[in-house]
Amino acid sequence: MKDNSNSIKHQIPYGRQSIDENDVFAACTVIRSEWLTTGPKITEFEQLLAEYVGVKYGVAVSNGTAALHCAMYAIDIQPGDEVIVSPITFIATANSIIYQGATPVFVDVSPETLLIDPDKIEEKITDKTKAIIAVDYAGHPCDYDRLKKISNKYNIALIADACHALGAEYKGKRVGSLADITVFSFHPVKHITTGEGGMLTTNSYKYVEKIKSFRNHGIDMDFRERSKKSLWNYEMIELGYNYRITDIQCALGISQLSKLDFFIKKRHEIAAVYNRFFKSVKDITPISVLNNCHHAYHLYVIKINSSSRINRHDLFNLLRKAGIGVNVHYKPVYWHLYYKKLGYLHGICPQAEKAYTSILSLPIFPGLTDSLIKYITETLKGILIEQ
Repeated sequence: MKDNSNSIKHQIPYGRQSIDENDVFAACTVIRSEWLTTGPKITEFEQLLAEYVGVKYGVAVSNGTAALHCAMYAIDIQPGDEVIVSPITFIATANSIIYQGATPVFVDVSPETLLIDPDKIEEKITDKTKAIIAVDYAGHPCDYDRLKKISNKYNIALIADACHALGAEYKGKRVGSLADITVFSFHPVKHITTGEGGMLTTNSYKYVEKIKSFRNHGIDMDFRERSKKSLWNYEMIELGYNYRITDIQCALGISQLSKLDFFIKKRHEIAAVYNRFFKSVKDITPISVLNNCHHAYHLYVIKINSSSRINRHDLFNLLRKAGIGVNVHYKPVYWHLYYKKLGYLHGICPQAEKAYTSILSLPIFPGLTDSLIKYITETLKGILIEQ
């Protein structure tokens, strides 16, 4: 691909899947097999990912949103309960709380990392608080030591929304093993993909039992289990959902998981190029990375400094015009119209609101070539020089 704006336009997304022939073969093998769904590949994928992150159990579901909902159900979130959550996240994180009839309580973020600020959590805890959802924004793990200390002190659950952070580490431990339940997403822009898909990881068999039933309409056993036991009868013991994932998707996930470490390595190499570039740029600062964390770089997020000669809106438009698919992650959840209707007001998380006006996500994914990275940085340099 040539490095000029005419050929590049509309061709560089902020993220995308990396699929090879091994992935295609894995999926096609299942398509030709006896099981298309609720079969052995689901169990295999669950076991492999649980082993990768260092826990006993994994439960695969239809997408990351379903996984978040399953987590809220597993810890018995009920109407009237409150759950603490960051406002800098995809809406599904907070929506999962509302699905259970509970109330999201937004706690502000650290301005350096845009992760939930542990110093501000305890002031929001009430006798209705039942859990904290830690969001590993952009792929950077939260401060799990402090979060776990708070959750233990108040006897509340700690859930990790690690949809951005598969492959990340906190103090040498992999994300997926640091909370009571961790949630992952396998959307195409994530580190590995199953098309759509998600998984929960945990060391609690009690949670696993509840989640497996919940993902299957609240039924006590799935079709494969009934087939093994030569049974036709089953019981719906709770009101559940159809959050099942297919064997086709899990076969793809198994193939993708074998390449995860390579994908993370590529993301780090791209981030290193960006980091070197921004050392000489006064107007823009990448969000911070703490020394005790191994970042997964789902997103590479920059902040346009308040003293900059260009604002975020103009920079976004100029980069998009040049064919660079920058994006913004995220508007504070409670600024969305639905949440405004629920009574949430501007001003409740000032650091998150301030950050939202200045952040921009640059393209980062394993298939991003050196020539495209060079085009992105040179385009940025040209825009900033012209201002």
